[in-house]
Amino acid sequence: MNPEDIKAVFGMQPEAAVEYLKQKGVDVSWDWQDMLDDAHATAFTVAKTAGMDVAEDIYKAVVHAAENGETLEEFTRQLTPVLQGKGWWGRQEVTNPDTGGIQTATLGTPHRLKTIYLTNMQSAYMAGRYAEMMDSVDTHPYWQYVAINDSRTRDSHRLLHGRVYRAGDPVWDTLYPPLDFRCRCRVRPLSRAAGEAKVLPSPMLETQTVDIGTNEYTGEERYAQRTGIRIGGKFVAPSAGFNANQGQAMLSRMASVAVQKAQAVHPDIARIALKTMMGNAKFKAALSAAELAWVLNLLKG
Repeated sequence: MNPEDIKAVFGMQPEAAVEYLKQKGVDVSWDWQDMLDDAHATAFTVAKTAGMDVAEDIYKAVVHAAENGETLEEFTRQLTPVLQGKGWWGRQEVTNPDTGGIQTATLGTPHRLKTIYLTNMQSAYMAGRYAEMMDSVDTHPYWQYVAINDSRTRDSHRLLHGRVYRAGDPVWDTLYPPLDFRCRCRVRPLSRAAGEAKVLPSPMLETQTVDIGTNEYTGEERYAQRTGIRIGGKFVAPSAGFNANQGQAMLSRMASVAVQKAQAVHPDIARIALKTMMGNAKFKAALSAAELAWVLNLLKG
């Protein structure tokens, strides 16, 4: 699936998706378990890049692909020689920067670049989609989960297909796609007339702590949380590392930046700016409890 396919499926322009990618910071990691949930949603990282000076190259290539509508083939063709030139390619004996030990690791491969491309593109488009849908909750107060439903669709994602919940239902805090690497699901907004007869009661959320493996070098046991619902007795939840709504993370980050900037200027200036911002329900909802309390206190002055 290339950017044009994604744009057609998600029904949106790429600007919001590009903005989502540009807001991410670049972090480095050795094991994918180091970056889970909110950290995964707010930082760009690729496992096995720590100490190898390639995370920034991959990040720039992903942003460039989103900005210019590059296909997977174009993305791979341009990035591969860069990574090969820096030695981040194939299966090699490398030093684990966390332990200092030598281990055999698979670095860059065409299959891995495809996963990086698809996962980041779809996360970006779904985050942008979330922001757009939040702007239209007055006219489209219900959201419907939509899966592709072909031979590659995961069973758990297929179970979610067609389910409708109100836009503000806590179920979307975690069951907003992508729910896994290469997830192709999306969410579509429904008008009151289209969704009222289909909307389901808010389901009971269940959180499970799952073992995601032992670090073979440090012996550290690693765990992650998966929050989901029961459908026909089956537990349906995002895979480990995807237990966060990418769109919510993006809006929260934007709101936090706005509050930080307001705290750095004269209170009279901050008061004028935040009064306008608080008229936007999306901004207000994205604030943390502490940020909201600070803003409300400022506006009282």
